[in-house]
Amino acid sequence: MASTQCFLHHHALTTPASARSPSLRILVSTKPNQLVCKAQKQQTPQEDIDVSPISRRLALTVLIGAAAVGSKVQPADAAYGEAANVFGKPKTDTDFLPYNGDGFKLSIPSKWNPSKEVEYTGQVVRYEDNFDSTTNVVVTITPTDKKSITDYGSPEEFLSKVDYLLGKQAFFGETQAEGGFDPNAVATANILETATPVIDGKPYYFLSVLTRTADGDEGGKHHIIRATVKDGKLFICKAQAGDKRWFKGARRFVESAASSFSVA
Repeated sequence: MASTQCFLHHHALTTPASARSPSLRILVSTKPNQLVCKAQKQQTPQEDIDVSPISRRLALTVLIGAAAVGSKVQPADAAYGEAANVFGKPKTDTDFLPYNGDGFKLSIPSKWNPSKEVEYTGQVVRYEDNFDSTTNVVVTITPTDKKSITDYGSPEEFLSKVDYLLGKQAFFGETQAEGGFDPNAVATANILETATPVIDGKPYYFLSVLTRTADGDEGGKHHIIRATVKDGKLFICKAQAGDKRWFKGARRFVESAASSFSVA
């Protein structure tokens, strides 16, 4: 008759001799991964009860119990209500780099380069796309007698006082009314959106402006302007891109750069 015997290589706890059957010896290990089961054929009297099926089932039960003890359930990495981090930590956003200026901060697209070109009075920083200098961001700081940006009036009124940011019309000759332009005008500006967010208790003006010129350069330019007043200084951040590149991916970088601007 075939019987099943389980032997341990280390630290075995053996059942007492009086409690085990002549045809079965079961050894339970405190280290389940060292459990070894062997089947042996033993001679038993015919009048003895055949315990082979019971022995096999009992050995199987021991193995299952040992496996359950040996398996360790690890706690979930995510807390309740959070998504499990199956594929590891997410990559950090490398599309933007922090920039800390004199009294202000903003995020610069990582593929934009610093530029020495000075366009405006009070300009303290300028970065431009390494593929297209028309796509850029500038910050200007100029003295002001205003205590708050709201002292300039509405966002539209404020823009009329800093319209130099949009570029001045260089041609003043006579022209026909063509292409949507008024007679004798070769440039136009349309305010697409305005907002007055408050950040850290300080009001800001936000404007989105589309300018177009009669020569059709770039199909127009998108300007994102964000401004505020602090300690007698007018802080302005303006980011821009040509209309064609705006819709080819530049919009995200221009809007993100301007929206990240705040005074320190």
